[in-house]
Amino acid sequence: MTDPKAPKAIWPDIPEPLMPYSPAVKAADWIFVSGQLASDFKTGIAPDAIPSNPNLENEQALQSKFVMETLKRTLEAGGADISKDVARIWQWLPWETPTYEDFKSGNSWPDGLSITPYLDTRNEYIFDPRPASTAVSIRALPVRNAHIEIDMIAITDGSKPEGFSPGPEVPMPLAGYSPALRRGDWVFLAGDVPTDWVGDYGEARHMGPESALAKEARVNPHVWYGSEIEQQTDYVLWKLDKIAASAGASLKRAVKAEVYIGHPSDYQGMDAVWKKWFPENPPARVVIPYMGLGTRGSRIEIALTLLTDDSKLEIETIETSEAPEPFSHEPQAVKVGNFLFLSQQMACDSKGVLAPGMVRHENFPWYGQPGQNQMRYMMKNVAAICEAGGTSVENIVRRACFHSEGDIFADSIEEWSKYFTGVKPASTTMKIGGPLVVEGANTLLDLIAYVPD
Repeated sequence: MTDPKAPKAIWPDIPEPLMPYSPAVKAADWIFVSGQLASDFKTGIAPDAIPSNPNLENEQALQSKFVMETLKRTLEAGGADISKDVARIWQWLPWETPTYEDFKSGNSWPDGLSITPYLDTRNEYIFDPRPASTAVSIRALPVRNAHIEIDMIAITDGSKPEGFSPGPEVPMPLAGYSPALRRGDWVFLAGDVPTDWVGDYGEARHMGPESALAKEARVNPHVWYGSEIEQQTDYVLWKLDKIAASAGASLKRAVKAEVYIGHPSDYQGMDAVWKKWFPENPPARVVIPYMGLGTRGSRIEIALTLLTDDSKLEIETIETSEAPEPFSHEPQAVKVGNFLFLSQQMACDSKGVLAPGMVRHENFPWYGQPGQNQMRYMMKNVAAICEAGGTSVENIVRRACFHSEGDIFADSIEEWSKYFTGVKPASTTMKIGGPLVVEGANTLLDLIAYVPD
């Protein structure tokens, strides 16, 4: 008997992508939409998204409109309404800063970047309560001159979207998204940063270097102790705990975490605080470095997906000896209902060390395909985790892929495509422009799979 909830590819009347992925995949009542860019996939940026007179038209606004129209048609083809059914939205914005040296010094601020033209355009398509949102800058997208890529998850289970805001003790964001969006059993928390949304702005006497950080997220620069990344992580999780409670959830019910940091050296401090907030049964987690964050002084942004406290769905931690144990404080995967949320995948062992044979030998620089080799290694582990979670690689529905360099993309996705003879997962790919947490790793995967009943 055919499974009515099994993954189905959605192919609307939009420009067909050049690479092997579906514009969107519907599984159960969720729609996973691939990252959309303002491209016709023939010439580059679509002519409709190029200003005829840059003094009269804003390029970011034109590209944003093209992308939002594409997303609208894609969701309509899947039976969803962009104005009310989107639960989570990601916005990826290429920018030349922060530089590698900026990140290394603790500066994650994309100086000069404004997303106001995009926000004004987005608000024409998506109405209140707006979805939980993450917007970060990255180094590059796979189409030259693309200013934005957007992917999203929509839900069509008939539940009413409910937006929640915490009490006055938690600062409200400025960009018009919902700090928490509830859809039935699920709560989606927007990416949050360690800011009070005021910081030193307009202050006659500064509390420290020019910054938007909340006082609680800062360390005293005049003493020898204190860790900025630990202080900031703790403050963000405190905020998220309050926001989750306002929507009828709690951090104990966290299923998936996306953590965006500046430099890989911040990983250790973040993880130390993570263990305090999630001492047992932590959520699946992906940690992505070299992310430009939208408030000056921030070194971390965290977004969470949770179950409501009154949900009857069960959270199951997935473990298998057929894949390496995570090298930090997250499980291999978490299973809830019809979905398996995998933690970050890199071509490494349980100590966070790159597996043998994953890079070219220094004396044989013309030999080997490290993108293909690392993808093959990861997919072997992914297959084992999926099997332990009651599903298979073929049921992966969403992939976000982060490359250290863009020249890895072609042979990496060629290897990836070999595992999907049927429905190809929705996919978003970008270059982050720096070494990953695991030295020598060229690819980081963030995956969600469908689990049959």
